[in-house]
Amino acid sequence: MLIFLGAALLFLAPILVGFVLVLPRTPDIALDRRRPYAADPPSFLTRIADATVGALDRFLATRNVRLYHREALENAGIRLSQAEFMVLVIAGAIVGALVGLVIGVPVVSFLLVILAPFVGHLYLGILAGKRRAKFDQQLGDTLQLLSGGLRAGHSILRAIDAAASESQSPTSEEMRRVITETSLGRDLLASLTDTSERMQNEDFVWIAQAIQINREVGGNLAEVLDQVNETIRERSEIKGHIKSLAAEGKFSAYILIAMPIGIVLMLMTVNPGYMNSMFTHPLGWAMIGASVVLMTIGSLWMRKIIDLKF
Repeated sequence: MLIFLGAALLFLAPILVGFVLVLPRTPDIALDRRRPYAADPPSFLTRIADATVGALDRFLATRNVRLYHREALENAGIRLSQAEFMVLVIAGAIVGALVGLVIGVPVVSFLLVILAPFVGHLYLGILAGKRRAKFDQQLGDTLQLLSGGLRAGHSILRAIDAAASESQSPTSEEMRRVITETSLGRDLLASLTDTSERMQNEDFVWIAQAIQINREVGGNLAEVLDQVNETIRERSEIKGHIKSLAAEGKFSAYILIAMPIGIVLMLMTVNPGYMNSMFTHPLGWAMIGASVVLMTIGSLWMRKIIDLKF
């Protein structure tokens, strides 16, 4: 029954899309004839989304729930509140449950609903890692901008402001945050140290320490930053060599992780009824759970092996 329902939905979906595209729309009022203060009313879906986010936000505030805290969202570069991101996670869980019901495997629906919060955390971690890697790649150019601004006669705060204006994200966002915090009365070293901890960048710690030492004892800060930049570029070259040497291990790990999933998909494609016992019998469910746990342990183990520190 569920299979026929899913097939009917898949059949009706393109018909509804075509009907919406062909249906004549009400002509909009020209922009020059609109009143400046008359905004378009929000759609029904927007009102539902706003009401859901507001209700969830009040629920989280009364119970002090911090499932996706603000720091994690900021580190990932997502400009959403915790309630808005949780609504997206809940929507993804509902879609996963519907997919499991359509294909007629309730255990898949259950697993997708349970794994939705963990997938949200994993997604934030991946975005934060990419953002930190991009910040590390832009660090050399940032130092050149800082030293160039200092040679032009600007102060360190003015040089940081110029670097924030001329750099790309995420360096521009972090530099603007430093300028804003310093303008509100916070110490410059504390702001730079927080940036290095937020980006998990050891090289940026050297920059903060060099700036603080120069503020205390004086000297040519532009020259010091050039030396730090040279050291950071040499470390970047070493990082590149290490990544190239560890690429083979990473590729082997990806193949070993994808192999069981690929074999299951191949068997389901060649002989769809061959895997029915695995998804319908309790012993099959236990074997699937054990396989997921063992694959997770093996993935973390191999990641630890190929994650070299220097």
